[in-house]
Amino acid sequence: MEKGKRAENGKLFNKKFIRNIIIALIALAIAAVILMIAPDYVFPKQSTGTTLIINNKNVTSSERLKDEIIIEDGVIYLSKNDILNFFDKYLYYDSKYNQYITTSEDKEATIVVGENVVTINGISSNISGSIIERDGQVYFPISEMENVYNIEVNKIDSTNTILIDSLDREQIQAQTTKKLSVKIKPKFLSRTVEKLDKDSKVIWISSSNGWVKVRTEDGKIGYVEEKNLTNKTWIREEMQKNNVLDGSKISLMWDYYSESEKAPNREGTNVDAINVFSPNFFSLKKFGKGEIVDKVGANGQAYIAWAKQNGYQVWAMFSNDTMIETTSEILNDYKLRQKMINDIVNLAVKYGINGINVDFENMYEKDKNMYSRFIIELYPRLKECGIILSVDVTAPDGGETWSLCFDRNVIADNSDYIIFMAYDQTSSSSTKAGTVAGYNWVKNNVDKFLGQEGIAKEKLILGIPLYTRIWTEDSSGKAVSKTVDMKDVDTVLPKDVERNWDDTLRQYYVEYQENGKTRKMWVEDIKSIREKLQIARDYDLAGVAFWEMDRQDDGLWKEINEIIFNR
Repeated sequence: MEKGKRAENGKLFNKKFIRNIIIALIALAIAAVILMIAPDYVFPKQSTGTTLIINNKNVTSSERLKDEIIIEDGVIYLSKNDILNFFDKYLYYDSKYNQYITTSEDKEATIVVGENVVTINGISSNISGSIIERDGQVYFPISEMENVYNIEVNKIDSTNTILIDSLDREQIQAQTTKKLSVKIKPKFLSRTVEKLDKDSKVIWISSSNGWVKVRTEDGKIGYVEEKNLTNKTWIREEMQKNNVLDGSKISLMWDYYSESEKAPNREGTNVDAINVFSPNFFSLKKFGKGEIVDKVGANGQAYIAWAKQNGYQVWAMFSNDTMIETTSEILNDYKLRQKMINDIVNLAVKYGINGINVDFENMYEKDKNMYSRFIIELYPRLKECGIILSVDVTAPDGGETWSLCFDRNVIADNSDYIIFMAYDQTSSSSTKAGTVAGYNWVKNNVDKFLGQEGIAKEKLILGIPLYTRIWTEDSSGKAVSKTVDMKDVDTVLPKDVERNWDDTLRQYYVEYQENGKTRKMWVEDIKSIREKLQIARDYDLAGVAFWEMDRQDDGLWKEINEIIFNR
């Protein structure tokens, strides 16, 4: 009998053991499921203060917000760090006038520290707050700067949430078809962010795999099933960026004439290979405190009329005439910069031109950042009027006043186009003979623009010379030069001189003796220009520009049409 009891007890033990194992396995499975879905039941890290939603992104939970939000007397303040981060990376403090200068797509604004006034595109208005300082940080009254950044700022008291929406971005609204839960992730087994009643309105952010990311009226962001939404409505369309020439490549021809001359008469000229003309209509007045010399006149107005009648755009050149001291004085004074900007904008509007081509050369390297400020401040003013801004710059490597005075990346970021003047590889002042624009030099510098300078190909226009130089060397090898237009090369060179093709420079090289001296020329002709046009095509650049009208061989038009326009 004892033996039977032991056997029975053994069976009971085995049953309990197996049962315990099964329970343990079930518990492990449940734990695994919980661990798998647990992240979906946890809210992302939230600030203990105010929540900030910018364009449907919770920048508080993403920890992109650098400083606390301040709300005083109904005014919402963001720190300078957060303005730089979210709205204007070029925000600038002007110590001379104790003011901050900020820009957006089509606005340039200033706020003097301690004053309840904002000046936008030259027009001042009172605001409820000013720039303040708290705990060593500078704060801006963002709720009073809606017109500056084209935004809408709303505060939801019930959830202590601030919503900031850009008014140039698309916004879609929808409506719930029933009571439902907004989930933290696009899954049924995820935590509920907020419960919504039937007919609740939500902002439709994005959709994927049957789920829609939404923003509720309380500012909560989460997911609902798309089948539970109806009445999808676009309450704001995306603002379209200015598309120059309907996306066509740019083919610009500079049209230069001296200050003592009148604008050229182009009646009867019709070249389909060019779609933009850039006459040098405007320049700085020497020591003029920002005053601009207007060279348009009756002839210039006839020029503009001719261009419009023939379907050309006019991007008037605005030059500093290489006046380094005058330029420096203006760049380093906000009020002088503003006078210059106001005048150039007013002139552009007055004459109904399509664009401004800024051609400032010979500037101090120390003024590089202030020249950038000028472009930063000019761009939105022109943008407001629908006027294109292009800026001429030299190769990235070179002298202090010729090359190192440009921040090409900032200039490109604050203009529609940046034009690389790919010529004067060897300048007229050189005492050593050399090419104006060798293929390898041009291509290497285009690589620098797109690489080290960080310029988008869609913004880069390649400037091409329609001239070369004939060099005369004495017995010591010292050289002087004379400019020769492309169209005149064949008349300048002797008929029997040998032309040797340089496959590195992709130009013909000529050397001969005349009157006991050595003559040298690196020829710019249709073949060499074709090679440079091919660079623009190969890199898919925004287009090409040519210096200057009336220097060309008429065979140029065919090459532009074939290589740039594919026709």
